[in-house]
Amino acid sequence: MKILFTAIILSVLFFACGSKPKPKEVSKTMIEKSTHFKVLVFSKTAGYFHKSIPAGNAAMLELGETHGFAVDTTKDASFFNDEILVNYQVVIFLNTTLDVLDSTQQIAFEKYIRSGGGFVGIHSAADTEYDWPWYGKLVGGYFKSHPAQQEAVIKVADKKHLSTNMLPDEWKRFDEWYNYKDISSDIHVLCQLDETTYEGGENGAFHPIAWYHEFDGGKAWYTGLGHTVEAYQEPLFLEHLWGGIKYAATPSSR
Repeated sequence: MKILFTAIILSVLFFACGSKPKPKEVSKTMIEKSTHFKVLVFSKTAGYFHKSIPAGNAAMLELGETHGFAVDTTKDASFFNDEILVNYQVVIFLNTTLDVLDSTQQIAFEKYIRSGGGFVGIHSAADTEYDWPWYGKLVGGYFKSHPAQQEAVIKVADKKHLSTNMLPDEWKRFDEWYNYKDISSDIHVLCQLDETTYEGGENGAFHPIAWYHEFDGGKAWYTGLGHTVEAYQEPLFLEHLWGGIKYAATPSSR
């Protein structure tokens, strides 16, 4: 009787395990989402590391989910080769600092832009690659200095652009406000800082803080905002970023 009972239990266990549904094989079409374009978020640092980088990556992934574009995030500079870059419509430098690409990777990125690729620079993207003049021209300017973090008023100069049409004419917010050097005469200024509203401005009456331009066959958009973790939870700032990404993803008119 004991033997019979054991056999029954074993049979039940066998059939229970055997009846367990096998995991479905996931095909490529099942995991691919319908996306308008694909972006690479690059956040390598060789100098100061912004604690807001993880929050920025998370915000980019969320923007992708909301607006229907695919996002890859990396600190790996080896992504900068012809075979990989061709998969992206936009490359975002998220709070990168100092020398992040070697000479071969720089050549690949230049080729990418010349082929019509899009670039978005956030905050310390302007504090990157000082010995690579082409990059400075792509961004539109280099970081010079900054005062203590504080509130300031941003005056929106162009309300028609995708990245500014949702902003108030005067936008008061807290951030780390960059002063710039080597500002390109080619940029189209979207937002300016009002230096009378905070301490430590060094650019005077002309203090751009967000801009765009077409450069060397591609499109570039930059914002000096985005130092703090909290910035990546601000609805207006996120819409500002989305507008910049969408602009950079649109094929160049050249």
